[in-house]
Amino acid sequence: MRLTWLAGTVAVVALAGTSAARQAQPAPRPAPAAQPAPTKPGNPYLTETQALFDGYVASGKMPGIVGAFGVGDSPTQFVSAGRIADEASAPVADADTLWRIYSMTKPITGMAAMLLIQDGKLKLDDPLSKYFPEFARMRVLTSPDTSLDGVPARNPILIRHLLTHTAGLSYNVVAKGPLLKEYERLGILPGQVNTTLELQARSVRPKTLAEFARRVATLPLIAEPGTKWSYSIGLDVMGAVIEKASGVPFDTFVQTRLLDPLGMRSTYWSVPAGEARRLATNYVFIGDTRNPLDRGDTSVYLSAPSFPYGGAGLVSTARDYDRFLHMLVNGGTLDGRQVMKPETVALALSNLLPPGVTFTNRGSTTKMGFGAGGSVYLADAPGGGGSKGTFGWGGAAGTIAWVDPVRKVRGTVMVQYFPDDKWPIRQDVPAALVRDAMRLHGK
Repeated sequence: MRLTWLAGTVAVVALAGTSAARQAQPAPRPAPAAQPAPTKPGNPYLTETQALFDGYVASGKMPGIVGAFGVGDSPTQFVSAGRIADEASAPVADADTLWRIYSMTKPITGMAAMLLIQDGKLKLDDPLSKYFPEFARMRVLTSPDTSLDGVPARNPILIRHLLTHTAGLSYNVVAKGPLLKEYERLGILPGQVNTTLELQARSVRPKTLAEFARRVATLPLIAEPGTKWSYSIGLDVMGAVIEKASGVPFDTFVQTRLLDPLGMRSTYWSVPAGEARRLATNYVFIGDTRNPLDRGDTSVYLSAPSFPYGGAGLVSTARDYDRFLHMLVNGGTLDGRQVMKPETVALALSNLLPPGVTFTNRGSTTKMGFGAGGSVYLADAPGGGGSKGTFGWGGAAGTIAWVDPVRKVRGTVMVQYFPDDKWPIRQDVPAALVRDAMRLHGK
């Protein structure tokens, strides 16, 4: 899965050498070898994956890591190693550790939108202006990286475009030049990093989802809607649409239609104070040095966000996210309860890109499309990888998740560091799982 940084993360790394960042963060130091966790039995079935995780921690690449892997309705296999922070006193990382999942929020927002499509309150090809008239007359930049000069858009932005990053919207992590300055000036910064950066962002960020959407409508587009895939704030705007179309707050809709029915009791927009002990510390690598960026016990996630960020706002556990994936791989049902209709799930996990638009995944040779908030394999991956139809996405702090509806398998991996690609877990973990499968099946 392509893992893209959360809004604001690039700024953290870029500022690491400035006096402001030095005041906010400890001086860089070599990544410490993680303190050994209490002796515990490893996963007896996924021994290759367990050995991989143990090696990550033993070599000091990360304090801790947790994976959740499932096949059909067989019991979920959890694999874990290390602790939730570098300190020797930190709790052991396990299935109920809390992690910032950042852009793994996007598939959840995507499924929330699909529920409204299922309800008949939203259509894939509805114009965005039906819900926010401010988007009726957009402009498209002629030189997005260098100028704010533009021309009137020919096509309307559709709901389909928001779900698939083809609306022509940008992101402060990819925008450049004058457009980036406009995103920053208007507070189009839908995400949290730590309390220091949050103070700066809140001074300019809108206070509600509706105001966020209205401000976005004043910004020019980087491409004609429906013509280009470009990572964007589309799923954050989608949250505002869900709120408008459903008639209830976006976070309430997600809670009542997805989190509660799925029993995802440890998935939060803000972490209750009593649960802070479970929240992993997030780190930032500068070169080969690792520094605490957002400690669990003082995290920005212990306070309510300006509004719920549909693109990057959730904290969750490996156990909880596995339940979300399990529902998807089961065609909308979990523990005998139907959360989504099978045809709704099938549509959500299909290629929803407009005709003629392609999506290229970072480092992948498999042909891919894009569904409701996540990428979709358009062909079988080589070497025993995902089947055609595999859907998934990842988060800015290294988390990854996927479902393979053909083989009925799913996987979640939770870690916590920037940049997300510091270590090749996207390649290592699937390869270890393939070796485990070959061993278990005697092939």
